[in-house]
Amino acid sequence: TNKTHKTIIITNQKKMEEIKNQELEEEEEEEAGGGLGSTTMEKVYIAVGNDVQEGYKTIHWAIKKWNNIPISIVLLHLCNISQDFVYTPFGKLPASSVSEEKLQVLRKYEEQKIDKLLSKYITFCGKLQVKAELLKVEKQDDSIQVLILDLITKLRITKLVMGITFMRSSSSWKSKSAISGSFYVYQNKPEFCEFYIICGGKMVLLKRENDVNNNNNIRSWLGKMFHDPGRNLDRSSSSNDDPTASGSPWDNNLQVIENYFQQLLSLNLEEEEVVEEHESRVEEEQEEDDLALDVLQHMNVAEKLDYVRRKVNEAKLMIDEKREEVKVNAERSDKAEWAISLCISRIEELEAWIKEENERREKLQGTLDSDKECIEQAKNYVEKGKTKLHSLGELQEELSSKVKTRMEAKLQVEVELERVVLQRGEMITEIEKLSNQRDVFNRRIEFCKEKEARGLVSEEEVTCGYREYVAEDIRMATESYSDRLRLKSGGNWTNVYRGRIEHTTVAVKVIGAGLSDDDFGAKVKLLNEIRHPNLVAIAGFCSQRPKCILFEYMHNGNLRDNLFTSQRKTRRSKILKWHDRIRIAHQVCSGLGFLHSVKPKPIVHGRLTPSKILLDRNLIPKITGFGLIMHSDQSDTKPDVMAFGVLLLHLLTGRNWPGLLKAMSMNQTSILRDLDQTAGKWPLELAKEFGALAVKCSSVNRGGNLDFSTKEIMEELGKIREKADEFKIIGGYEEATNLNMDEGDPNDIPSVFMCPILQEVMKNPHIAADGFSYELEAIEEWLSMGHDTSPMTNLRLDYQVLTPNHTLRALIQDWHSKKAAQASS
Repeated sequence: TNKTHKTIIITNQKKMEEIKNQELEEEEEEEAGGGLGSTTMEKVYIAVGNDVQEGYKTIHWAIKKWNNIPISIVLLHLCNISQDFVYTPFGKLPASSVSEEKLQVLRKYEEQKIDKLLSKYITFCGKLQVKAELLKVEKQDDSIQVLILDLITKLRITKLVMGITFMRSSSSWKSKSAISGSFYVYQNKPEFCEFYIICGGKMVLLKRENDVNNNNNIRSWLGKMFHDPGRNLDRSSSSNDDPTASGSPWDNNLQVIENYFQQLLSLNLEEEEVVEEHESRVEEEQEEDDLALDVLQHMNVAEKLDYVRRKVNEAKLMIDEKREEVKVNAERSDKAEWAISLCISRIEELEAWIKEENERREKLQGTLDSDKECIEQAKNYVEKGKTKLHSLGELQEELSSKVKTRMEAKLQVEVELERVVLQRGEMITEIEKLSNQRDVFNRRIEFCKEKEARGLVSEEEVTCGYREYVAEDIRMATESYSDRLRLKSGGNWTNVYRGRIEHTTVAVKVIGAGLSDDDFGAKVKLLNEIRHPNLVAIAGFCSQRPKCILFEYMHNGNLRDNLFTSQRKTRRSKILKWHDRIRIAHQVCSGLGFLHSVKPKPIVHGRLTPSKILLDRNLIPKITGFGLIMHSDQSDTKPDVMAFGVLLLHLLTGRNWPGLLKAMSMNQTSILRDLDQTAGKWPLELAKEFGALAVKCSSVNRGGNLDFSTKEIMEELGKIREKADEFKIIGGYEEATNLNMDEGDPNDIPSVFMCPILQEVMKNPHIAADGFSYELEAIEEWLSMGHDTSPMTNLRLDYQVLTPNHTLRALIQDWHSKKAAQASS
């Protein structure tokens, strides 16, 4: 039996660190001196209070928990000896009111009392054959729980067992405060520390803040214990017969019982506190009586009389308290008998329900047995069916082998037949293609001969290349202008219908009533006279209301729906590769050049956009909408050249942003940076030439490009197309990527991003009536100062309404993002 122990008193942080270093040195010495046979003993810290019996139970619990491993115990005790107050037979008095000689006697008595208590713990550990040492902690200004957490951290305590009376070592701590203090230590302890709270030799289970609180636990426990599961069963007859029986006495008093149960829990806790306080009070009174005998010997007669009066008053107060306790206990007894009677009636109800439930279960068991018999019969039928199925499977295999041999012979015949059919189909296709080409050439020859012989077609001969239809023919062709046949463009409805007339699919365009008969006839005549492979040809017209013009039907829709990603919603939309886009640009330029070459005055389209370019089955582009401004005196083709340049930008980038021309800032690098990736890998050389041509066309009104015509554009596009055809066949070209493009100076700011007034990059650009974009605050201040003219042109503004330029704002934000990415890289 190892009865040796070591006593350590911790009063400040410095001593605590010294003790920690000393313990580490002792552990190293033990490991060095123990050799191979030594075993490291783990330290278990046990916090004990002034209650000896509770301390014994706490120590016994700790030894029982770690009985399989070698441990050494460190008994942690709180020495709460106040320097400002002293406990005397007259109660708690200031230390200054007692003489120095008496103060030393009382201090020495308190220390002997603590030493006597700790010697009992050491003796108890010795009986259990466990090594133990003492660790006295003097209470400082901090609270006990903070002091404990500081000890855990400084001493690296990995196992801490705390008796519930440890927190009540100070007389100012009650049970509830002790529990809350223990819970505070439990919540804020380090992860490496195992913390246990022991009460009466049993571990107290604590829960975190996110656990369910006690009130919810009590409520759910009562609900599970006293809930009537049979209440949901079919008892409608009894409930309907007696309307007053809506609730039993138990149901009516359930909340009262629950409150009473919670009160009992609190009473139990208070009774434990009373018993503990009573036991400690008896011990303290015995010790105080011993102390009083010593102190009374040094008192005079007046002090002795004062002491006797205090004791008499305390006895009277105690008698009054006992009378109140007797009264309260009598009320508790009556309430407990009432609650017990309710519980007994409830138990009888539950027993009756259990009996009824058992009878129902027996009936269900009988039903279950009969169902099992039916299942067994069904299994027998299934087995018989499997046997028949097996025999049928064998028969099927035999027939399958015969069918297989016949199928092989049939396949050989079908392969041969398919080869013959394919050859015949290829021949028919070739014949049809040649026949179509022959018909086209014949029609062109006849048209050219007739035109040479007669000159321009007269008004009476308008119907030679097409014919006039009546309104009934158009109505039948379009199924009375059905919405099912109505065509869309970019998700929006148009006034064009798909129809079928004389076994030919045509596009029927309904002309509004605002066009006079003379203008309608002139438009039909113009459309018939203007014919080109890249212009949509007229197929007929109807002068009756509603007036209609019939055009050849373009099966692949318009260029916008096929080019822009957001518009690719129909099944006929196709992804245009880079070589197709170059070919389309060349063919559109051919049709546009034909319009500009008309004599005596060129025809200006005026609204050349991707939606005005239609694609046939073979993706051949044809221009439509070129007869809208036939009565205009405009002969300047520059707007068409600029629009064609924007069309080239659309083909390069695949984007449909409003103001795309300004966004690109006429900069070839910015165009190449935003190439449409869905078109495939653009050849770098062609992308640069194509982009340069787009910039040149778009800036036709500026610099030295004032006389740039479609003929010159046609020549440059022809060269680009020849290179594209060569690259497509041979390959081996350098692809256009972000790595091989000259980015230029990243600090260069596109001019379109600058506010003309502030000369700074705009944050919230708005478009004014002059067509320029300004910073919102700047243009508003300009207008508020009384200006009604443009800051750029000095011309009068038609209106002062400002329109947000969302596209330019998105481009500015994208430019800022790219600039930041370049700076970070």
